[in-house]
Amino acid sequence: MEQESLLIEVINKAKNWLSAEYDEETRKEVQRMLDAEDKTELIEAFYKDLEFGTGGLRGIMGVGSNKMNIYTMGAATQGLSNYLKKEFAKLDEIKVVIGYDCRNNSRKFAEISADIFSANGIRAYLFDDLRPTPEVSFAIRELKAQSGIILTASHNPKEYNGYKCYWEDGAQVVSPHDKNIISEVNSVRTAADIKFKGNKKLITIIGEEIDSIYLDKITTISLSPDSIAAQNDLKIVYTPIHGTGVRLIPAILQKIGFKNVIHVEEQDVVSGNFPTVVSPNPEEPAALELAVKKAIATDADLVLASDPDADRMGVAVKNSAGEFVLLNGNQIASIFIYYILRRNSELGRLTGKEYIVKTIVTTELIKKIADKQGVECFDCYTGFKWIAAVIRENEGIKQYIGGGEESYGFLAQDFVRDKDAVSACALMAEVTAWAKGMGKTLFDLLLDIYVEYGYSMECGISVVKKGKSGAEEIARMMQGFHANAPKEIAGSRVSVIKDYKTLYDTDVESGEKSIMDMPTTSDVIQYFTEDGTKVSVRPSGTEPKIKFYIELKDKLSSREEYDNVVAASKSRIQAVKDSLNI
Repeated sequence: MEQESLLIEVINKAKNWLSAEYDEETRKEVQRMLDAEDKTELIEAFYKDLEFGTGGLRGIMGVGSNKMNIYTMGAATQGLSNYLKKEFAKLDEIKVVIGYDCRNNSRKFAEISADIFSANGIRAYLFDDLRPTPEVSFAIRELKAQSGIILTASHNPKEYNGYKCYWEDGAQVVSPHDKNIISEVNSVRTAADIKFKGNKKLITIIGEEIDSIYLDKITTISLSPDSIAAQNDLKIVYTPIHGTGVRLIPAILQKIGFKNVIHVEEQDVVSGNFPTVVSPNPEEPAALELAVKKAIATDADLVLASDPDADRMGVAVKNSAGEFVLLNGNQIASIFIYYILRRNSELGRLTGKEYIVKTIVTTELIKKIADKQGVECFDCYTGFKWIAAVIRENEGIKQYIGGGEESYGFLAQDFVRDKDAVSACALMAEVTAWAKGMGKTLFDLLLDIYVEYGYSMECGISVVKKGKSGAEEIARMMQGFHANAPKEIAGSRVSVIKDYKTLYDTDVESGEKSIMDMPTTSDVIQYFTEDGTKVSVRPSGTEPKIKFYIELKDKLSSREEYDNVVAASKSRIQAVKDSLNI
């Protein structure tokens, strides 16, 4: 009966898309799905509206209210326009910045967005070609715009596209603006409510002039220019994985002094079909396979990669056996924090007002490094909008000098307010040159960090649950983790539970609860055990996944012990997975 009711609702909703407000191609596709005997495709396209969440939209491209298309994207832009006009009613001119990446339809969606903004009397600064997400954040601040968007689905498969929304500080929107924008977007019910006919006088094309200012600013974050000068022939293999990083990352590496940047020609080809990879995700070894092959062939020192919108980075380095291995996001962030704090200390720049930020699911090793240098470390929710929120709260009071998350995002400066692979790639090349000047590889440097601060192994597991039934199952699983905490994990007693849905931090033995200081609640649960294990569970905000983050602690007395400690930790990781049935 429930399925019949859903089908009736879906059919009625789909029939609305047959009206004259929708283009002919869309109407034909809707009619095809309505006429099909199997209604599965129709249900997936219309069983809900593609949700404009706190970060924007992301979904599979196609026809229907639950897909990414000119109407769902157009409703988002119209809703944002409506809110901007209310929020900034006193301004003579409201300004937005529009960027887009390499994905199929990104340019089309960006141009339509510019038309909609301009039709609503809003000045639209539209990039002339694809650009990295962090440059859009930078341009919002540079042009003193009130908002901005970028059309991207980050590292998702080729079927996806997305729409990220930013506020006047260059950061993704947070409360109260996120909820207010969502309310305005939800009030746009049909295509007739969207102003598609643009005003070309209010569309300004921007490009290389912003690139130049942005790259100049990135050069200011260098902490060891002498190391770059001494190691300017460092062999760096770089791949944009068919994405927008191809425009600026080789350029910044050259600009700061590196003369030997080696391209992966097949992946320099800009394409939303990502022809050489299954997934353009720098977390996955397969995405860096061609770059590693190139590095082996050229005896390179370092492999750098960026995802399609160039906000996240991947890194591969030679291990002690001379084989290239990929660093995970926690290792990348740890190296950055270690380097930034050590070099600032050596240069006499630590005044006591500096701080770093990490997300709650990111390695605790970062806090250990900060504590030793006497630098404050803030914890925040997953997502760079929360790191940006910490920066905004401390503006003019304390100095941000770095922050990152386990998902391969890092920000080494505050003139951008989102993760930035352009500046991160430049800084990682510098760290490698600095280490080489001391007779070390980047891998040696990582092992030295482990020896000094303790070894940490992290493991991320994503369980995919697609469609309506998948979303319901993820919700049930999360309810179970909140309501029924395990007594022990892999033989070690659970001692602390942090439930971000209630904001209670519970000492299991005493039962004592304390309230956590967080800006809002979130559907995340964390378990801490007596042996130092940390397990975090949360649903993905952008993909149909439930995500598990496991972190183990151990001691590393010397570099030579590394392989044995890793093997033991892998065995413990499996025991944790078995305990949680994942």
